[in-house]
Amino acid sequence: MKINEVIGNAKTIGIAGHIRPDGDCIGSCMALYNYLKANRSDLNVRVFLEYVHPKFGLVPNAECIETAGYDGTIFDLFIALDTAAPDRLGQNKEYFVNAERTVCIDHHKSNDGYADANFIVAEASSASEVLFDFLEPECINRETAIPLYMGIAHDSGVFRFQSTTPKTMRIAADMMEYGFNFNELLEETFYKKSYSQFMITARIQNDAVLAMDGKCIYGYCTTEMMEQFGVTTNDLDAVVATLRNVDGVEVAMFLYQLEPDVFKVSLRSKRQTDVSAIAMKFGGGGHVRAAGFDIHAPLEEAISQVLTEIEKAL
Repeated sequence: MKINEVIGNAKTIGIAGHIRPDGDCIGSCMALYNYLKANRSDLNVRVFLEYVHPKFGLVPNAECIETAGYDGTIFDLFIALDTAAPDRLGQNKEYFVNAERTVCIDHHKSNDGYADANFIVAEASSASEVLFDFLEPECINRETAIPLYMGIAHDSGVFRFQSTTPKTMRIAADMMEYGFNFNELLEETFYKKSYSQFMITARIQNDAVLAMDGKCIYGYCTTEMMEQFGVTTNDLDAVVATLRNVDGVEVAMFLYQLEPDVFKVSLRSKRQTDVSAIAMKFGGGGHVRAAGFDIHAPLEEAISQVLTEIEKAL
């Protein structure tokens, strides 16, 4: 099935991704938006995300992303990308709920198919890879290729994670043929960190704790720590990956504070542990090797609860 079949007779299209959008979320949303703007002038298309880090300004038409939240519009079709559950749409959930018809394009194992039509490929590297199969190759242009490549690269850990397949690499190579500076794109959106990010990451790493005979490592960041280093939750996206890299570690856990006694928990594993199963026990979800959830508890209690489930999984 291709995207024109998915759209059918709809004339107004809304597109959104999950809260705290990452590279794949932004990449898949903008790839679809740019593709439809280039090939379907008969459609009224809008794209919504709660926040876009300035580093993603390299993505063509990123300035078109709307961040204000629900404005009462009822769309003929609303497409959720890279979003495992409707609540993960955050402030844009009402667009989804009120749309005449809904579609979900995703790769989260925990996604139970909440839209009218669901296209979920759990083994795919990224939502961007899943989206690619809905696009006509001859209709892809440079403005679509850039976010597609970015989304695939980000969610595959720049082609390091187990979800990377020959198909993943072929798609990425095809997108590179459009002639953009992919080195700059990854340097600016994936690798580059501010001094404040560098320093808070060093602090978190310094305080990190090894557990379970070195098979688990965890770190945390409180509101006070964020204020001390002048960062926000949007600056902490790469911390858990650095913890995961420690030799001998199978599962890495990182918690950061959202509100008093509310923490976002990110889990990563290397080879054996299905962290999405752990996340689902706390009402979250994700992938076999990467998952997350919010937990309502004081820090020490939150750490203890999650470590108990990690130990069971190990």
